[in-house]
Amino acid sequence: QVQLVESGGGLVQPGGSLRLSCAASGSIFSLYNMAWYRQAPGNQRELVATLNSGGSTYYTDSVKGRFTISRDNTKNTMYLQMNSLNPEDTAVYYCNARRPNWPVNSGSWGQGTQVTVSS
Repeated sequence: QVQLVESGGGLVQPGGSLRLSCAASGSIFSLYNMAWYRQAPGNQRELVATLNSGGSTYYTDSVKGRFTISRDNTKNTMYLQMNSLNPEDTAVYYCNARRPNWPVNSGSWGQGTQVTVSS
């Protein structure tokens, strides 16, 4: 099972940018489908973006054109570049890793990193 640690969250003004990182250890990172989720206060956790082991990506509609998911298998790290942030992006962001044949929402989770968009 892979272990995950997120970093890069913080406070940013509307229209600003942040880059989140998710460092993985304990298994062969390149074999995992990776994803970013987020959970705002009072809301359920929602899928933000995915990047599978073959390189295909998915973005939820609200972040298309603003967020970019990427991975560096040589560094065992996944990234989420977030641009044009708005207050609705405020949430705790979690990274997830699962093998391709595992159910969605299964696998390993990081501890989360807080992103707050506010003036």
